[in-house]
Amino acid sequence: MKDILVHIDAGERTRMRIEVAVDLAKRFGARLTGLFAQTDGHRSAAVARLASDGLKKAQAEGEILFNSMTKGLDTRFWTLPHGEPGFVAAEIMFCSRYFDLAVLGQNDPKDSLTPDDMVEQTVLNCGRPVLVIPYLGNYSSVANRIVVAWNAGREATRAVHDALDLLTSAKTVTVLSMRAHDDGSNSQNMPPVNIVDHLTKLGIPADGEFLPDEEIGKMDMLLSRSFDLGADLLVMGAHGQYGLSRLRGSGTRYVLKHMTLPVLMSH
Repeated sequence: MKDILVHIDAGERTRMRIEVAVDLAKRFGARLTGLFAQTDGHRSAAVARLASDGLKKAQAEGEILFNSMTKGLDTRFWTLPHGEPGFVAAEIMFCSRYFDLAVLGQNDPKDSLTPDDMVEQTVLNCGRPVLVIPYLGNYSSVANRIVVAWNAGREATRAVHDALDLLTSAKTVTVLSMRAHDDGSNSQNMPPVNIVDHLTKLGIPADGEFLPDEEIGKMDMLLSRSFDLGADLLVMGAHGQYGLSRLRGSGTRYVLKHMTLPVLMSH
């Protein structure tokens, strides 16, 4: 992990996103790029695709904050030329494709600085892992105690391998499986595949647990158990078709709305 993007806007949670990104950049010796992007409150400017004076002021303040918090690091600061909502969402997604990790913030329903679906669309379309920081709670560091949501789907597999650098440096890793027999089969004639065994072979000492098959929503159960374990990061596939997302519609959308800890998602 040598190239990290962090989203910056005028919101109160920007400082926390930068803190998390700085910690990761220091941990892995990575370059850190700050991208200022937010919708423009001046409708006429947004329609004309020009930055209003208010947006320019926010961009300048964002750059000052970013530079003050990243001294001594290899950094860059970028801004978008205007704040039309569709453009902001599309450019955040597009720019994220050029990094090892993008650090974004959970959509705050009380905050209108970014499009409501920006994070979800970035997760689903950028092709890179996205670390989402909740709008509640305090986080200056993540990935010390990691929970992996495992259902043997393509998306979960992608997420685990996108997060290998973080998993390798974590203090604890717990795999929460949604399958009664991990990703293997009940048949004794089938290969005894096991994700915990794979992680152990990679030098990642992981523990495994099975979440019980109960009526309560799988996503609620996953978030609740992550809290019980004191996790500071949940790694999960986005919009998987098995186990994690077959209940409550889209598991991705549900977690993005109700997350209680930072989440790294891959699709």
